[in-house]
Amino acid sequence: MTAADHRIEAFLEMMSVERAAARNTLLAYGKDLADADGAIAGGLMAASAEAVEGYFAGLQRRGLAASTAARRRASVRQFYRFALQEGWRDDDPSRRVEAPKRGRPLPKLVSREEVERLLTAAKASDNAAGLRLACLIELAYASGMRVSELTGLTLAAVAGDPAFLTVKGKGGKSRLAPLNGPARAAVKAYLAVRPSFLPKGVKDSPWLFVSRGAGGRLTPRRLGQLLDTAAAAAGIDPKRVSPHVLRHAFATHLLEGGADLRIVQTLLGHADIGTTEIYTHVTAERLRETVSRAHPLAKRGRFAASQQK
Repeated sequence: MTAADHRIEAFLEMMSVERAAARNTLLAYGKDLADADGAIAGGLMAASAEAVEGYFAGLQRRGLAASTAARRRASVRQFYRFALQEGWRDDDPSRRVEAPKRGRPLPKLVSREEVERLLTAAKASDNAAGLRLACLIELAYASGMRVSELTGLTLAAVAGDPAFLTVKGKGGKSRLAPLNGPARAAVKAYLAVRPSFLPKGVKDSPWLFVSRGAGGRLTPRRLGQLLDTAAAAAGIDPKRVSPHVLRHAFATHLLEGGADLRIVQTLLGHADIGTTEIYTHVTAERLRETVSRAHPLAKRGRFAASQQK
């Protein structure tokens, strides 16, 4: 597998878990990105804006149906947006041939109160499944781990009730992910029921979140489905909740609490601080909305505007 293959696989995983893309859609995206990686000079990860523009222009000359060419352009653009957000690139080479620049989209976010509601919904069923889901949510929100990092945790990683986990992130780089008191308590509670998730005849497994599925561990897609169920039970639109959204909440709530941007960058495992800075825009937007909603002068301004209608 090439570096681009790994990036494409991560993009398709995100599309599957966060946007619930259908299997045929994922296959089409995969085919489109493989075509672009082979046809663009330098491949997807090293392509210049000129190379991407040339690829887009060449789609028509290849005699592709208009719908197919449009889908391939959309696939490449979405991939580069994801690459920019993840810090794989510090630019978007497809941007100059898009519609007028609108800036980087703000990530979806859940509030602290909504995270508490998710946990309450998970714990409502005091069985093994509830304890596992509560543990997953606590770990995701306490550490900011990516979904692949979370589902890829080993049993050895939590041995000895650690205050930090050593996580191997993108590019094989390791970083420390913090665990607060509630997360550590959730891990202990889950470990007591973990054997119930082992396949029949299997005495143990190296994975923390074991599964009876073919891979022997919980998949990102299954985790997304579990979060959908918890969100619905908590009265939250499932479309607003995903493992990636919990990662966003971790970063945003840290910054709102006064955490240093460089520390948050380190905790998230971002190579480029520009990727982390998106969360400062989120907090600024939330502050603006709060002032607009709660400040007496802002309220008076809305009242005056309504009187003029």
